[in-house]
Amino acid sequence: MAGQPKRVDAQRNREAIVGAARELVLTRGPGVGMDEIAGAAGVAVGTLYRHFPAKKDLVEAIVAGLSEVVGESLDAAGSRVAAGTSTAIDEIVALLRRVVLEMEQERLLRFAVADLAQDSLRELRNRARNSVAGLVETAHREGALYDDISVDDVILLLATSPVDDSGLDRARWLTLARRALGPGTSG
Repeated sequence: MAGQPKRVDAQRNREAIVGAARELVLTRGPGVGMDEIAGAAGVAVGTLYRHFPAKKDLVEAIVAGLSEVVGESLDAAGSRVAAGTSTAIDEIVALLRRVVLEMEQERLLRFAVADLAQDSLRELRNRARNSVAGLVETAHREGALYDDISVDDVILLLATSPVDDSGLDRARWLTLARRALGPGTSG
């Protein structure tokens, strides 16, 4: 039975639970109760526990969704560079832009679940690091990054970007970060 696909309603319930949990963790923090999550998802508490026997399991599912979004974005960036339809530096700058201007909730979520999902977050960091490393290496070969800019520098920029500042502050941060990367990134 374990190998059989989930029923449509079971999959729908699972997605509703994960979505509700994600929203509640973002707005109220990781201490939100399982009964509150079930209520927000529109399912019985027993249904929630059938899908996620422990809160840690639910948090792992939230992080898996985050990992999928980030991973797909990084894979697509690498594919565009490999296909020659984009440059590595353009993809690094686009990644910074997405993280700073579009992915605020995902970054907040990462902080909210850090204690409950350390292993999944470590896997996400490793996957992201490998993808960013490829972009940085290519950008160096293209001469688009300053020689002393490393993978760790780009990751530091991603990790320390503003979370709760105004859009103007985030836009200014992005401009400064782009200038710090290399001579071809100030635009």
